[in-house]
Amino acid sequence: MMKKIWAAVCAAAMLMTGAALAETDVRVTALKGPTAMGMVELMNEAESGAVNGNAYDFTIASAVDEVSPKLVKGETDIAAVPANLAAVLYNNTEGQVEVLAVNTLGVLYIVESGDSVKSVEDLRGKTIYASGKGATPEYALNYILTENGIDPEKDVTIEWKSEHAECLAAPQDAIAVLPQPYVTAAGLKDDTLRVALDLTAEWNAIPKDSDAPSQLITGVVVARKAFIEENPEAVSAFMDSYAASVDFVNANIDEAAELVGKYEIVPAAVAQKAIPACNITFIAGGEMKQALSGYLSVLFEQNPKAVGGAMPGDDFYYAE
Repeated sequence: MMKKIWAAVCAAAMLMTGAALAETDVRVTALKGPTAMGMVELMNEAESGAVNGNAYDFTIASAVDEVSPKLVKGETDIAAVPANLAAVLYNNTEGQVEVLAVNTLGVLYIVESGDSVKSVEDLRGKTIYASGKGATPEYALNYILTENGIDPEKDVTIEWKSEHAECLAAPQDAIAVLPQPYVTAAGLKDDTLRVALDLTAEWNAIPKDSDAPSQLITGVVVARKAFIEENPEAVSAFMDSYAASVDFVNANIDEAAELVGKYEIVPAAVAQKAIPACNITFIAGGEMKQALSGYLSVLFEQNPKAVGGAMPGDDFYYAE
């Protein structure tokens, strides 16, 4: 809050003296997929010039290993990354990365061509095909199975594949864990494919009565600590603009899908059907800290390396 007040005071002082507001260069990197979709209206607006005093340079990366070095080397200021990677970066840089907001909740779904799965209990004794061992898909699936009384090692058979496409190349009646927008893209090619379970809903149902409830989280937006400290008003302006962009995407799916296609995040036809299931959001402040810390705790209990070896401190969570 103090950062916002200070930014407003500075802006008012400059206006009173007749001085022009200086633009701040802000470099933003996002991954192809849901974690970039919420930015598209801001990206589109930024093509016409500075937005709320920020002159943006957006980069859409194809893989996580393109993003991490940019943050570490100071080649990007803000980035949309997987939630657990944010914690890993925080630990690896000794606290030089802060998370600004949660931008994507869960995007994982259980799909099948048949009609055998109506609940988590129905997975007992089944073979499940999945991609993402050692990452969110494994941790989420293990957590949901375990909390529903199913031992991932004994009560189901999980076949880990290197790519999502391999999951769909399994037997006709296979059960698979797939993320959006891959679920939508696969469904457009195979109309027998059915979403059996929303793993976000299944995760959220587990701790709903807990004193420290968590949520299944896919992506967050982070910034370099040095950039935040040097440009508090620019970060505050970004937060406002990004929140407005997320609101636009969720309220104007057809227009947003065209922009998603324009920026080659995913094809527009896929985005048009996938956006409602991608759980694009903007959660900041105390709510963000509670949800994200709860999620990271679940991962830490399974494998500390998933969050960089230690739970992040309070300085990991950006507070305006």
